[in-house]
Amino acid sequence: MESLGILAGGGDLPLAVAQSVARSGRPVFILGLRGSAEDGIHDFPHDWVVLGETRKALELLRQHGCKDVILCGRVTRPRFSDLRLDTKSALVLPNILMAARKGDDALLRAVVDIFEREGFRIVGIAEAAPGLLVREGVYSDIAPSAADLEDVATGVKVVRRLGALDVGQAVAVCGGLVLAVEAAEGTDAMLERIPALADNIRGTPAAPRGVLVKALKPVQDRKTDLPVIGVDTVRNVSVAGLRGIAIEAGNALMIDEAAMKEAANAAGVFVMGFSPTAYDS
Repeated sequence: MESLGILAGGGDLPLAVAQSVARSGRPVFILGLRGSAEDGIHDFPHDWVVLGETRKALELLRQHGCKDVILCGRVTRPRFSDLRLDTKSALVLPNILMAARKGDDALLRAVVDIFEREGFRIVGIAEAAPGLLVREGVYSDIAPSAADLEDVATGVKVVRRLGALDVGQAVAVCGGLVLAVEAAEGTDAMLERIPALADNIRGTPAAPRGVLVKALKPVQDRKTDLPVIGVDTVRNVSVAGLRGIAIEAGNALMIDEAAMKEAANAAGVFVMGFSPTAYDS
């Protein structure tokens, strides 16, 4: 069986994908981005590249027999003056720059196009590691209340509008009021802003109110950038004084379900997966 190539950025997701794929019996080869990927990739066959070493990345994937490739993990946008561009990267740089001006999803599509033009098949995590997909239903022992579900409905509508503009994947809502929306800073940084708001419009760790809602952007490519939650998300939601997390089933990923459920129960936070069509109007 040919190896699955994983181009790994930061965070726990690349390792979770590698572990899930390896459990299925398929070998993996991880290509870690220096400055982003975690040291845990040493547990698998791996090598390292820096942004701009496109030719090296392509050659390493071919040497390890990878025809299918996954792109996953966080990548901090570098200053272009800091990049070490090889000749391959220099040739595609104008297209990358143009795509970057159009937003993250356009940029990812441009990167995908580079690999596909070289004969690789970009596969989604949903295909390679379906066990990580969020399912419909409540994961935690704590269930959402009627008021929580009203906030979820509001949050889904807002996050859909944000996603259509390629702004972000997440929103925090409390009592029908939007507390924060995710943009380029990411979900964790968005949650960190909430405790600075006035107590009368939000919950607190002692008296939690409100929800975090995450959903796939309508313009998003499911192969490259699905919403993700994990134990850290639960902890950050609890610190922000929110009561729970609602995330789109089938279009989002959960890292370490057992650990996340344990963390949610300990923190008094509910976690639920909602149907992609549950709040259509």
